[in-house]
Amino acid sequence: MSETARWSRPDWLSSPKVLRTEVLAGLVVALALIPEAISFSILAGVDPRVGLFASFTMAVTIAFTGGRPAMISAATGAVALVVGPLAKEHGLDHLVAAVILGGLLQVVLALVGVARLMRFIPRSVMVGFVNALAILIFTAQLPHLIDVPWLVYPLVAVALAIMFVLPRFTTAVPAPLVAIVLMTAFVLIARVTVPNVGDEGTLPDSLPTFGIPNVPFTLATLQLIAPYALGIALVGLMESLMTAKLVDDVTDTHSDKTRESWGQGVANIVTGFFGGMGGCAMIGQTMINVKASGARTRLSTFLAGVFLLILVVALGDVVALIPMAALVAVMIMVSVGTFDWHSIAPATLKRMPAGEIIVMLVTVAGTLTTHNLAVGVVLGVLAAMVIFARRVAHFAQVDPETTADETTRTYHVRGELFFASSNDLVYQFDYANDPDRIVVDMSGAHIWDASSVAALDAITTKYAARGKQVQIVGLNEASATFHENLAGKLNAGH
Repeated sequence: MSETARWSRPDWLSSPKVLRTEVLAGLVVALALIPEAISFSILAGVDPRVGLFASFTMAVTIAFTGGRPAMISAATGAVALVVGPLAKEHGLDHLVAAVILGGLLQVVLALVGVARLMRFIPRSVMVGFVNALAILIFTAQLPHLIDVPWLVYPLVAVALAIMFVLPRFTTAVPAPLVAIVLMTAFVLIARVTVPNVGDEGTLPDSLPTFGIPNVPFTLATLQLIAPYALGIALVGLMESLMTAKLVDDVTDTHSDKTRESWGQGVANIVTGFFGGMGGCAMIGQTMINVKASGARTRLSTFLAGVFLLILVVALGDVVALIPMAALVAVMIMVSVGTFDWHSIAPATLKRMPAGEIIVMLVTVAGTLTTHNLAVGVVLGVLAAMVIFARRVAHFAQVDPETTADETTRTYHVRGELFFASSNDLVYQFDYANDPDRIVVDMSGAHIWDASSVAALDAITTKYAARGKQVQIVGLNEASATFHENLAGKLNAGH
């Protein structure tokens, strides 16, 4: 890439339309972040300011360090679940120390190439991840729809109608922003009492300040916070990289996953030093930014953080009046738009292999059961590995062929040999009745691991015990090297 291309002016500087889209998108996301950050603070057992400040510092920092433009990072429920026990038992300072250490671990993991592991996540796991996330986003709104004044329901319905109908006529202003403004105006003019943002918790009235956590700098402290820090690092990276991949698909663009990995680490380090609870990418707010509002650049991410701080510090009294019904409607639309409806269509399910459906269901079930996307993804990947291993275990095929004089029998081995497929290889030879000379033709096979070499050793040993000679031929270069290095050294047959 040339220096001219590298330092070209961003689109939002050259196009007023793009600038307007990015600014309005940032404002909508900031409004949606407020109740989420407060809720996650409560989940983590800390003051709402801790989550709000974390959302500000995460969004602003990742706008510069992240690898996926337009993706939103802030305080999240997954990280809140990880740090909650630490905050409740040992206080905010230990939580902040864990966030800083978690950020450092994310930087280290990025440098050793953890982002490259994304290629091992199958599409069925991605679909399960997206669907589980959509369900979690929707169910998170249910508490705001239970035991509330009856007027909340028509407000939600009208807001949903606005967001569904308005884009058919104009996209000049994001439909979620119109819905929020109109619903707030109606509530204030009609002077009706419904739950609002102010009911979720006290908004801060000052800026976040830099500080070092007040914890003993000892080995005991490190041992205490290290497990939580590792949890923050792994959960944060997994959610962020999965979200980045999803946005890549939505926007038909590629992003730098390694940069995103260490960028998340830097954002968490900065957040920790400013007293925040840490976080990672937020798929709900990211979908508001990218799909609902049409944002595509880092400006929307940066402005989401800046607007968030302005709204809660300078305009806290006004923001507190926004009815939760409007924000609930926004998040419901996000959940509906996020869910992959095609994946559960009868026609799709009929064509899809059973294994793929099982992997998707395991991912969804694991996520919904634990309320942790990282757990769901890990379970989905494990299920995919087991199903794949069972499937390819049957790919190895052995076809015997005996010469006309019946002095030599050749076994043609075809397929991929690894720990699963090579286990049955030993039992496909007729050791007692074969002639004295055996040829194992491997020209149609490939050796992948030590288990396959051990299986060949076992075959040779069984024939040798009967005084019969075995010759292995046809190995490709990689398989021959593997076999030469390990043959006879694996204690085959013991």
